[in-house]
Formats: sequence, structure tokens, C-alpha cells
Amino acid sequence: MKKLYLLLIAALLLVGILAGCVAENSGSSDSEGEAEAGGSEGESAGGEEGLDIAVVPKLVGIPYFNASESGANEAGEDLEGVNVNYTGPTQADASAQVKVIEDLISKNVDVIAVAPNDPASVEPVLKKAKEDGIHVMDWDTPADKELVDLSVKQVDDEEFGRHMAQKLVEAMGTEEGEIAILTGGLSAANLNLWIEAAQKEFDENYPGIEIVSEKIPTDEKQQVAYQKTLDLLKSYPDLKGVLAVSTPAPLGAAQAVQEEGLQDEVSVVGSALPTDSAPFLEDGSLDTAVLWDPGKLGYLTVALGKMLAEGEMPEDGQEIEGVGEITVKEDGKTVIMGPPADFTKENAADFDF
Repeated sequence: MKKLYLLLIAALLLVGILAGCVAENSGSSDSEGEAEAGGSEGESAGGEEGLDIAVVPKLVGIPYFNASESGANEAGEDLEGVNVNYTGPTQADASAQVKVIEDLISKNVDVIAVAPNDPASVEPVLKKAKEDGIHVMDWDTPADKELVDLSVKQVDDEEFGRHMAQKLVEAMGTEEGEIAILTGGLSAANLNLWIEAAQKEFDENYPGIEIVSEKIPTDEKQQVAYQKTLDLLKSYPDLKGVLAVSTPAPLGAAQAVQEEGLQDEVSVVGSALPTDSAPFLEDGSLDTAVLWDPGKLGYLTVALGKMLAEGEMPEDGQEIEGVGEITVKEDGKTVIMGPPADFTKENAADFDF
């Protein structure tokens, strides 16, 4: 009897050890998967009934896309039956973004909304998504128009680019002089559209403005923009202004102007968040930040993704709860969230993004 009792105890101990090993292996597998991409996933995403909407930014971890993530997740909480997966590469890298989208296709999500680092690079994977019955959208940055069911734009590109050009000339206090243009990545379609519109504004209305070089990439990094602006200030001592597009670029340009004490000589205008811009706006190293609410853009993207998956299309002038009235272009699938907003020394503190 005693021998039988000891055998039972040994068997129970063996089962417990094996169970612990299985649990430990499962945990390490999850950790490895999470390391491949950054972002957040709703509690129900991919697991429970409902619509799985994936929102893919150019990269995660910078303030602009963090704010968009908050808005997207808020929409996931507000809208019934929606699971949001906000995920993207940790660097503004086109090939890494493609891998993120491939992973989402394998999970058979209902909607993929992407802000492409390079529209050409994502074409094949977006075609694959459509072939697999996944609804495809772009947001923040356009992809191939033929591949998307909806294109969600924060502003009208032409209006935005021209507006920034006008604000720079206004800040310079003269319609003549040398300026430079900083961008994020050379392949970013939205940034290129804004720059083209700004250049048209200069050519048509301010012929005395001279752009000293081709647009200068900064890899979506404030430190790179800072160093490139320092180089510009040395190479072009008569430089009067810097137009910087992509949210880290104006901050880096302003940092360089601030360091050199050139606030009264070199004007900086660009697309940046008011909270990040506040220190530079305060001392005049950044004259005006022009943008929109990225949280609302994330919210709008998820809201329209839900409509799309449910067989609906947005209408011009439609009121979207949590966002406001939208504009839908004649093609029926290009959505404009609203006009640009100017953030200055006087009003930057009024905003929380």
C-alpha cells in the first residue's frame, strides 16, 4: 500500500513539471512575436467576434503616430464590434512595413489601413490583401489609388503645401531671399505633394524666393534635421527661411536655429505638433507649426474602416462622431478630414497633442 501511495505522488509531480514546461515555452513564443513590430492590439483583436481593423503607420514610437494610435484605440472602444490592431515598424523602413502587412494578411483581418513609407513597395502586398478579400485603405499618406477602397487624408494636399509656403514668407517679412526645404523621406507621397504645392506657390506668387537646393531628407528624425540645418546655415550664410515637412523636421531645424542664436534672421515653418513645438515657438526659433489633430485622424480611419467593412461609403458633408464634418472628393473614395490649423506662441498651450 505504501509503495502504491509513493507511485501516485511521483506521477502527480511529473504531471506538474510537464505542465510548467509547456506554459514556459508558450510564454517565450509570445515574446518573440511581439518583438517583430511595435504598436498596440485591442483585447479582442483577432480573437473574438467582430471586425478586425488594422492600422499601419509609417513607424511607431514618434509623438505624431503615438497620438494617432490613441485616437485609433479610442475609436475601437467607442464603436461597437470593432477590434483595433495598431501596428507598424519601429523605423521608417519600407521593407519592414511590408512584413507587418504580410503578418496582418496571415491573421485574416477585415481591414488594413496603411500609411506607406514607399507606395511602390507596398503595392504587391496590398494586391495580395485584396485578393484575400481584405478591405484596403490608406491614411495619412496615399498609396496607389487603384488599390485602395478609401483614401483618408488629413487635409487637402494642395491647400496645405501652399499654406505653409505663405506662412514662411509671412514669417520672413520679405518676399525675397534664400530658403531650404527639409522633408522626412524622399519616397513619402504626402510630403512630396505638400512640397510640390509649396514650390508652385513660391513660383507663382513669390518669384523672389530662391530654393537653394533639392529637398533634403531627414529620415523622420529630429537629430538628422538638426544636423542638416546646421550644415545649411554654414553653407548658405544668407539663408532666410526653412520649410520643414514631417513632424520631427521642424523641431530639428528650430533646434539648430536656436543653438546658433539666429531667431531674428532665419524663419522656420513646418508641420509639427503644438506640444512638441511649444519650447521653440516660445523663443521664436520656430515661427509657426502647421498641422491637424492626429488623434482625430486615427479615430476617423477606424470609423471609416468600420463603414467600409459593413458595406457603406462615406458621403460629402457627413458628420463623423468624434471627428466632425468630412469632405468626400468626386471620386467617392478620397476623404478630407478638414482644413489645416496654425499653432503659434500664443495658442500652442491650448492643445494637448
